[in-house]
Amino acid sequence: MLGFAMQTPRPLEATVARAMLDGFETHYALMRQTGRAAKGLFEARDWNALRRLQSERIGWYDTRVAESVERLTKEFAPDVFTDAHWGAVKLSYIALLLDHRQPELAEVFFNSVTTRVLHRGYFQNRFMFVRPSISTEYLDLEEPSYRCYYPARTGLRGTLATLVKDFGLTRPFADLERDVNCVVKALRRAMPRPLRVEPNFQLQVLETLLYRGQEAYIVGRALNGLSMVPFVVPIVFDGAGRLVLDTVLLEPKLLSTLFSSTRAYFLADIDVPSTWVHFLRRMLPTKPPWELYAMLGFGKASKALFYRDFLHHLRHSTDPLTLAAGTAGLVMVVFTLPSFPYVFKLIRDRPRPPKDVDRAMVKDRYRLVKRADRAGRMADTLEYADVAIPLARFSPALLEELKREVPSQLTFDGDSVVFAHVYIERRMTPLDLYLRKTSGPELDAAVDDFGRCLEELAAANIFAGDLLYKNFGVTRLGRVVFYDYDEIDLLTQVNFRVMPKARDDEEEMRGEAWFQVGPKDVFPEEWRPFLFTDPRVQAVLEAKHPQLFEASFWNGVKQGLESGRPVRVPPYPDSVRFEANRKPGLRAGHTL
Repeated sequence: MLGFAMQTPRPLEATVARAMLDGFETHYALMRQTGRAAKGLFEARDWNALRRLQSERIGWYDTRVAESVERLTKEFAPDVFTDAHWGAVKLSYIALLLDHRQPELAEVFFNSVTTRVLHRGYFQNRFMFVRPSISTEYLDLEEPSYRCYYPARTGLRGTLATLVKDFGLTRPFADLERDVNCVVKALRRAMPRPLRVEPNFQLQVLETLLYRGQEAYIVGRALNGLSMVPFVVPIVFDGAGRLVLDTVLLEPKLLSTLFSSTRAYFLADIDVPSTWVHFLRRMLPTKPPWELYAMLGFGKASKALFYRDFLHHLRHSTDPLTLAAGTAGLVMVVFTLPSFPYVFKLIRDRPRPPKDVDRAMVKDRYRLVKRADRAGRMADTLEYADVAIPLARFSPALLEELKREVPSQLTFDGDSVVFAHVYIERRMTPLDLYLRKTSGPELDAAVDDFGRCLEELAAANIFAGDLLYKNFGVTRLGRVVFYDYDEIDLLTQVNFRVMPKARDDEEEMRGEAWFQVGPKDVFPEEWRPFLFTDPRVQAVLEAKHPQLFEASFWNGVKQGLESGRPVRVPPYPDSVRFEANRKPGLRAGHTL
């Protein structure tokens, strides 16, 4: 059932549908252009331009939607902007998608435009693509999305060398034979034993490279009999400006971290997105499709798929929504569904003292994070408007908290609670709770990773602002991630200062600062007595990250960023890099 009366499309309605699809295809053509442009910027080592392209691309979808709404309003309003006609518009649109290569994305674009022109909430509109109408199976039959190589014919080394060359990079490799030998050794170790070459032994790799930060990635899988070994090979530049295969990522944890939503989205020239997602899901079976669509740069499709998953989960569960564990935030009300691994965050109508922010400021900071290089250390958020959740699923305590703290964001519509605006993030264990419950090596590892988190955020030009442990979380993979953004700022806009020495006893004994302090002045040495008071935490930070307490460290990173020399923060540890690439000089000028 399509959910509306079966009207026969008329020429006007078919023209409206075509105009809407034109808007989507303009958007998608620009998306593919960014993928092609990324290759040139990577080879030119223009990291700042590559990062700008990745950031600017995020806003293009809303721009194209606005353009489509303007066109429809000028050319067709008010003739078809009614329930009586919109069903036929949708039927015409479906007909246009029968042979389309991105039908699932085009349906989401239709929904985005429809909610604007009909002035209805997503949860109310009968004329939306709540469920997909077109199958995305086997859309790449004519032009496959991945290439196959058969090592039994030319040997594994020769096959890998050919595979790398087929991507058409024009910059020279430092020593491709050496690097290929390293990949071969690692793949052989990863293959199930005893190793016997089966008739179907092959390497399958996605047709184009994925680009992010200062790396390009070959993404593939080795098939042999019934076994499959996923692999990713990062390509980087050495200190002499030559290409190297930096490592081969094989462990599930490393692959999951590479495709984590705590990182910026990849750039790639993708013709059939659904087949890429299908390919990646076989490599990363624990990743939901919506998260993979997001990592490939299709944010709106990601949101639509997530919301469908959420509605499906609500219908197949009975546990109540409750306030999230941890110290209550001063700016956000956070709640969760225990059986669903995400949290829902609403901005309080009146943030609690001493916070001095308003709704517009908080939204602006969340937009900053969305466009930033999250460096694997900031949680991505899904932002929604007009979200309806059954009233019966709310615990009484949560409902009372929402009525008291966010009344402007609530509407009670029959048996549903409708939120005007909400952020959704993956649920983590708050770092303050984690540290209370752990000790010994586990605590040391978490604190060490907390220090690395601050350093890697700095490399991405992000200063967390509020460094209290409650603003950080520990992921299921054990990584420390920042998730409270109301005081976030660009590192280059913060003044890191050394605490002035008192000139006499009177100044020393004053209970307040006797020198002028600006709103963006920060004194890192003061974090010892005021923030990191737990002696266990302070001992680890002093041993592993003493530079965090020095203004000179922060100013050094700041100067590097201001001079246009971005720091490379690989999404994998140095320990897995090929030995030859770990020689001094490879990352000269790109380390903290």
